Amino acid sequence: MKTRAIWALSLLPLHSAPAFAQSADAAMDLARKSGCLACHGLDTRLVGPSWKDVGRKYAGRADAEATLVAKVRKGGKGVWGEVPMPPNVTVREADVRTLVQYVLTLR
Repeated sequence: MKTRAIWALSLLPLHSAPAFAQSADAAMDLARKSGCLACHGLDTRLVGPSWKDVGRKYAGRADAEATLVAKVRKGGKGVWGEVPMPPNVTVREADVRTLVQYVLTLR
């Protein structure tokens, strides 16, 4: 019985990997359409921080998603330097939430 359970659990990463890849592709398509990639690279700093840097900075914070959604919607300045991030009020809040959830998976 234990062997069966261990074997079944070992298959979970194989089962979830394609779903994560699809989510990553969908998030990147959404980021392109929303204009996010004009200022943020996935793993390189452009005008603003890379998404991986943001993911690392907010990792483990209980309020990370709510904080980042608010920052993306309202804009801000000073956390990553003096160049301000403009408000993103034309991007649907559900899309902002999807993008933030994806960024929080990055390290």
